[in-house]
Amino acid sequence: MDVERARALLAAERDEVQKLLAETEASGREDRDSEDQTDADIDDAAQPLTQQGMDDAIAESLRSRLDAIERALHRLDDGTYGRSVRSGDPIPDERLEADPAAELTIEEARAAERR
Repeated sequence: MDVERARALLAAERDEVQKLLAETEASGREDRDSEDQTDADIDDAAQPLTQQGMDDAIAESLRSRLDAIERALHRLDDGTYGRSVRSGDPIPDERLEADPAAELTIEEARAAERR
């Protein structure tokens, strides 16, 4: 994949993930604030806690994705982008188009999922 195309894809995704993370964190703060209200009119007292847990899980997933994007940008800078971080084998352009932060070939990723 062309380096500039990869950089553009990664930058666009990073911007989107950062936006989603900010929204999720704001939602989590709102959920915590609503839980702190002792006279809240909620039928199910566990509802705010459930939503907080979901917000926290989503935020963690988004932070993980941001980390993967940053690692991909570093690989671009050091000339190793487009190669598996495990084997060094080339990652096909089609995979990089679908997931510009891919670190493994599709075969390696499938094997890792089975573990």
